[in-house]
Amino acid sequence: MLSSGYQRFIVSNRERINRYLNRALWFFIITGPALAIGVAAGIFPDTDYSTCLIITILVAALAAVHLILVKRIPNSMVTSVFALAALDAILYFMEIGHVNVHLLWFFVPLLSILFCDKRLFFYALIMNYIVMIGTTLEMAPYYVDIIVSFDSTRSYFLDTMGGYTIEMLLMAMSGFLIVKLTEKYFKELFRQQEIIASQEKSEQERIEVLDSMAEIYDNVNLISFVDNTEMSLRDDEPVKHAIDMENQTHTLMNQRIMKQVIPDQLKSFLEFTNITTVPDRMKNKKIISADFIDMTAGWFRAQYITVETAPDGRPSVVIYTTRNVDDEKRREEHLVELSMTDELTKLLNRRSLEMDFAELRKGKLDADIVLFSADVTGLKTVNDTKGHAAGDDLIIGAADCMTQAIGQAGKVFRVGGDEFMAIVHTDSPESIREDINNKTSNWRGVHVDKLVLAVGYASSADHPDATVDDLEHIADADMYAEKNRYYRESGIDRRRSARIDS
Repeated sequence: MLSSGYQRFIVSNRERINRYLNRALWFFIITGPALAIGVAAGIFPDTDYSTCLIITILVAALAAVHLILVKRIPNSMVTSVFALAALDAILYFMEIGHVNVHLLWFFVPLLSILFCDKRLFFYALIMNYIVMIGTTLEMAPYYVDIIVSFDSTRSYFLDTMGGYTIEMLLMAMSGFLIVKLTEKYFKELFRQQEIIASQEKSEQERIEVLDSMAEIYDNVNLISFVDNTEMSLRDDEPVKHAIDMENQTHTLMNQRIMKQVIPDQLKSFLEFTNITTVPDRMKNKKIISADFIDMTAGWFRAQYITVETAPDGRPSVVIYTTRNVDDEKRREEHLVELSMTDELTKLLNRRSLEMDFAELRKGKLDADIVLFSADVTGLKTVNDTKGHAAGDDLIIGAADCMTQAIGQAGKVFRVGGDEFMAIVHTDSPESIREDINNKTSNWRGVHVDKLVLAVGYASSADHPDATVDDLEHIADADMYAEKNRYYRESGIDRRRSARIDS
C-alpha cells in the first residue's frame, strides 16, 4: 500500500510534468519554421513547405488542446497520456514528411520516466512501438526506392522493425529499472518523512502535554533514567541537571521540597521520593502518588508519572509533579467527619464506634479503659405528648451532659435514637457516672425541664479478661439495672413503662 505522502507526490509531480510538457509542445511550434529553413537550404530535399506548415499547425493545435487539459485537469493521467500521444503524433507526421527522426523515437518513453509511474512508462513504450510499426509500414515503399539493399517493402519492414524491437526491448528493461529504482527511492524517502513527521507530532504533543502540566502543577520535573538527568518544566528556560545515581538519592527539586515537609512525615516523604528506587517501584505502572503536609501551604500530592517505558517494564522517563490539595483534603476530611458524626447531637455515630471497637479488638485492652452505656428514659412519652422538638431537646441535653462530664478523658457516641455510649480512659468511672447524673439533674431544656439518663459502665480493670464486646454487654446490663432502680425508686410500673419507652 502506497503511503499518503508518496501518493501526493505522484499526483503533484504529474501536474508539474504536464505543465513542462505543455511548454515543450509550444516550443515544438518552431519545428515547422526550422524544417522550412532546412528545406530552403537543401537539407531536406524530399520535404516541402506544405509539410512544414501542417506540422506547425498540428503542433499548435495539440499544444492548445493540452493547455486546456492542463488548466482543467492538471494532475490527471488523461492529460499526461494526451501529451505523450501528441509527441508521438508529431514524430509520425515528421517521419511521413520525409524528415529523418529515427533517433527521436525513444524520446517519448524516455520523457515518460519523469512521471515516476510504471503505468505511464509502459503506455508510452507500447504506444510508441505501435506508432513506429505504423510509420515503418507506411514509409517502407519510400525507403525501398532509395535504398538499393532492400528488394521489397517486407524486407525493409522486417529489418527496420527488428532493429527497433531490439532497441525497444533494451529501452523497456532499462526504463523499467530506472522507474522501479526511482519509485523505490521516493517511497522510502516519503516513508522516512512520515516517520519523522509522526515523531515530530508525537514530540510536539508531548511538549504540549508537558506545558499543560506545568500550568496545572506547582512543580513539574522531567526525569530521565536514560541519561540520569532532571529538568524543571516550570522554569522560564528549562535546564538539565545531572543526577548522580551512585551518591544522590533525591532530585534537586525534592531536596528543596523536603525542607517544607512536617517532621512527622519527613521519613515517609524521603522514602517515597527516593529517586534510586523509583524505576523498580514503577515497574509496569503508570503512576504512583502520596500525600504529605507542607508546613505553610498544607496538604500537597506528590506523583511520579511514566512517560516512556523500557522493554523490561521500568520507566525510562518520568514526570515528577507536586500539587496543592489542601482544599481537596479539607473537603475529604469534612465528608469523613459527616459520615462519622450524628447530625442532631454532633457526637460521633455508630459507624465511628465500630471503627474504634475494631482497633480495640486488635490487642489487649488498657487497664483504664471503661465503656459507658446510657439511655434516655421517657423519650417516647415526651415525643408523643410534647412533640419531636421536645424529644430532640432531651437527646441534645443528654449528649451535652455526657460530653461535659467525660471531657477530654474519652469519646461520646450516639448509637441509637435514645442510646449513647462512651469509651473513656479513667480510674474512677463511678465519679464520672455521678457527674453525669448531677448534670442531668440540673439540666433544663427549651421544651422540657426534666432529663433522666440511665448510665451503666464496665471497666477493663474490673474485668481483665473481657474483650471490648464483653465490656459493651456488661455496660448495657449495668445501664438496664440503673434504669430498673430508677423505676423502683420512682414507683413507676416497669411493665407499663417498658411498653411506652424503648
